[in-house]
Amino acid sequence: MLAFPAMGRCALVAVLAVLVACPALGQTYPSKPIRLIVPFAAGGGNDNIARLVGKRLNESLGQPLVIDNRPGAGGVLGAELAAKSAPDGYTLFLGGVGSHAVNPNLIEKLPYDPIRDFAPVILLAKAPLILVVHPSVPARTLSEFVEYARKNPGKLNFASNGNGSSAQLAAVMFGSMARVDMVHVPYKGLAPALTDLLSGQVQLMFSSVVAILPHIKAGKLRALAVTGEKRMPSLPEVPTVAESGFPGFEASSWYGILAPAGTPREIVTRLNTEFTRALEQPEVRKTLLADGAEPVGGTPESFAAYIRSEKERMGKLIRDANIHLE
Repeated sequence: MLAFPAMGRCALVAVLAVLVACPALGQTYPSKPIRLIVPFAAGGGNDNIARLVGKRLNESLGQPLVIDNRPGAGGVLGAELAAKSAPDGYTLFLGGVGSHAVNPNLIEKLPYDPIRDFAPVILLAKAPLILVVHPSVPARTLSEFVEYARKNPGKLNFASNGNGSSAQLAAVMFGSMARVDMVHVPYKGLAPALTDLLSGQVQLMFSSVVAILPHIKAGKLRALAVTGEKRMPSLPEVPTVAESGFPGFEASSWYGILAPAGTPREIVTRLNTEFTRALEQPEVRKTLLADGAEPVGGTPESFAAYIRSEKERMGKLIRDANIHLE
């Protein structure tokens, strides 16, 4: 019979306890509802994607995935809340270009670290933005819009869902390339920005397609161009910004699931598997594509690498365009 010193026996018991607990953890998780923090108001692109994919996890996990909308400060409030939550798999966060690539390059004292404070789970989807104008704007093509904007410098107001948002950055990129002077009007989320755009209080916006498509179909807004590399299946008649005279222009939103740093690897793996299955369902893919979003998927490691590359890319854009919080 083997004998171990007292300290050795204690250490061995501790190691065995961990080895036994890890499989058990994977088998028993989840045992209660899971909260998914969405850092924007209900009704926007982030919220729509969270609910579409989350609904499928309710069935596969056997526990409800509860959407917790926490809008404010361009996504900072929700991200901070998620980063400081217990790393037990029962709080998740819907991150994106704003929370993990833009805000870290714009806000000096950000109350969370986009890399250190999160455990990436999966990149759900990417979605180009679309430039829409109120019908009162006398332009039906992007070239007509540029001509009109150049003749009316400072008279066109563009909405965004917040300072530092992908909507603002896309407009700044376009304004620089097209040499047009437009006024930024930031809102606390997409819903109030869309309300003022529909009423004509502001004249244009670069918006996620998911939330704005119904208004385009209804003729309440006019679509001029999309910011992706190719046209969208849901709006095949709308050209890209690049093919409309501005080659090289590309700007997209993205949506991904993250957990607080320190979340057990077994739970991250289980969640990645379940979200992957949700993305593979035909009705989910069909809905995402119809709304202008492209399903992505992948491993936690590939998502982590993507976040780092996006943080660097957006940092360069922000510095080159000299963008600051207003």
